[in-house]
Formats: sequence, structure tokens, C-alpha cells
Amino acid sequence: MNRNNSIITSAFIFLIVTIFSCSKDEDYNPIEESVLNLPETSFDYTSLNLPSHFTSNVPGQPLPTSINRLDNTPSNNLITNDGATLGRVLFYDKKLSANGTIACASCHKQDKGFSDDATLSLGFEGGRTGRHSMTLINARFYQRGRFFWDERAATLEEQVLMPFQDAVEMGMTLDQVVSKVQEQSYYPELFQKAFGSQEITSDKISKALAQFVRSIVSYSSKYDDGRASSASPGANFPNFTSAENLGKNIFFQTIPNGGGACFGCHTTEAFVSANPGPQNNGLDATSTTDLGAGDVFTNPIFVGRFKTTSLRNIELTAPYMHDGRFATLEEVVEHYNSGIQAHPTLSPALTDANGNPVQLNLSETEKAALVAFLKTLTDNSISTEIKWSNPFK
Repeated sequence: MNRNNSIITSAFIFLIVTIFSCSKDEDYNPIEESVLNLPETSFDYTSLNLPSHFTSNVPGQPLPTSINRLDNTPSNNLITNDGATLGRVLFYDKKLSANGTIACASCHKQDKGFSDDATLSLGFEGGRTGRHSMTLINARFYQRGRFFWDERAATLEEQVLMPFQDAVEMGMTLDQVVSKVQEQSYYPELFQKAFGSQEITSDKISKALAQFVRSIVSYSSKYDDGRASSASPGANFPNFTSAENLGKNIFFQTIPNGGGACFGCHTTEAFVSANPGPQNNGLDATSTTDLGAGDVFTNPIFVGRFKTTSLRNIELTAPYMHDGRFATLEEVVEHYNSGIQAHPTLSPALTDANGNPVQLNLSETEKAALVAFLKTLTDNSISTEIKWSNPFK
């Protein structure tokens, strides 16, 4: 082989190596070239085998502990296995964004409690969302039935269509979403199974996505194991450490009794507000750039108020609050311990007898115990259950 041929051969080898090296670049996303992989028989999304403590109120409790009458599922969109299966595919399908880079699951990650570990989520062109991604866990048990931090969506069926149309998030119109769904070969059969017709409409897309989201229910945590063997949530749980039981007592006890009264806002075994309406938890003394529900509802009492989310799997949903300002649960606990601000619309539950923000004055041991208790609400089955996972493999 002469020198010129040797140079050409070396260049060719370098080119091949470079091509294959680029294919392994960290920006390469194999999901773009993956195929839909669904089981022959749909997963079970309809059997909600809730433990008894979810559906029975504890006698003598001033606040409800059961989730009875909290379910916001409308009668015209009950969950079916085929409907939720379709919703799962839509939820993970990146083709439904303007440039094929973002899906619902991009901002609501299964292993992050269906929230996002980014303070503000990344949109299809690299922009950032205006607020932190809210967890979807136990969304069906919010009695008021409104969604987003400011509760601008009147129903979950309305909410699931709005990210598609957001200029930062997915950059589509509803007509474009419908057209994009129609272009995919795997959807006609899924719509046929879910709705008895291959016709694809935005209403059916909305209903299927809402069914999938409502199917994500958490009830298998360390807390639930202890609660199942105890007469009430206030009793010491045999499977808890002393710190976890101490933290649980602080969570449930009223402030005059040395507790944090956390259960007053994160009520029921779903740990989501049973007292409908957004609340102001004293993050700021005044509202300036983000008025919360005050941008949606005309009554000034809504200024600075935000939706109360479920605490289920809160260990996995950092950072915290509507703007993701707190990176850790320790910071969250310290806020309620000493950082509540005297906003004009501060929730009455967070004020003392004189109308001033409460000061819990918890010790370091008590604050650590409260964090330990919150971590007992972690339900790892949510993170690993295949029926809620990415179907594009």
C-alpha cells in the first residue's frame, strides 16, 4: 500500500469512528428512534385497591381523614384500561410538541414523583416555564377539581390540553396536535379501543390524558404500612422510628399543643387539601411578579394564593413551592418554623391570636423529625410501576 492509499484509509477509519462516537453523544436521545411497546392485554388502571384507612374517617377527628367525596372524576370520563393506555402513550409522545422534543412526561417525570427536578421546566425551544412543575400524584382527590398552581383550569380535562398550546412548553395549537396524532400509525387502534371509533379529536385526547393522570394514586408507603396497623394517624406506628413518630405527632398536632398543624392544609390520607381553594402560605410579604390565583379570580383575597398539593412522594419532588425556591425539605420545614411572612392574604391557619405569622419554635431535633416523617410518605411503587412508565422502548 502506498503512502496516499494509507492516508486515505486512515482518514476513512477516522470518519467512521467519529460518526459512531457522535451517535453516543450525551445529547442523543434514543427515545426519538424507539417504537411503541404495549402489552397485548392492557394494564389494570381501574382497580383502585385502597387500604381501609383511605375510606374511613377516624371518629372524633375535627378534619376528615378519608378521601370520600373528594374524587373529581366526572361521570362522562370514568377511567377505563384502554382509555388510560391511550393516555399513557399521549403523555410520553414527544411528537406532539412543535419540534418533537417535549412530551408531558418531560416536565412530569415518573422517578421524580411526576414532577420535575428542575426549578423551572425546559420548553421545546429551550425556554423556561413560569412556575415549577406540580406533582400529578393523587390529582383525582382534589375536591375543588381545579388545576395549575393558580387554578386557572376548571377541570383536569381542560388542564391537560393547555401545555400543548403553551408558547414556551410545547408550542402547538389543538388543530396541530390532532393532526400530529392522526399522522402516527399506532393511534387509530388505540382510539378504537378507548372510544369505539378511530376518529381522533381534541376532546378524546383530553379525556384519555385525564384518565391516565387520575390513575396515578399513591397508597403504598411506609406511612401506609404503619397506618394499617394503627387505630388512628395520631397513634405511634410500630414500624416507625422514634424520630418518625415524633415528626408525625408534630404534623398532626395543633400549634397550641406543640405541633405544626400541617394536617390542617394537607388533610386526609391522600395528604391533599379537603378544604377547597388556593392558600397563601406566607412565602412573601407582598406579591409582585406572580399574583398566583389573583391573576385568575377577581376577588383580591386570591392575590398571592396558590393551590395546595399532595404531600405524597414529596421526598422525590424537590425543589418545592410554586417557584421552586426551596431545594430541600429542611428548607421547607424551616420556612414554616420561622419564615412565614405577613402577606395581606396569609392563610388564617398560619396566623396567631393577634393575626401575626405563627412561629413554631421547633427544636433542631423536632425539625429533623418532621422531615423524617415526610419521607415516610415516599411510595416507590409510583416510581417503578410499568403501567405509568414510558411505553416507547
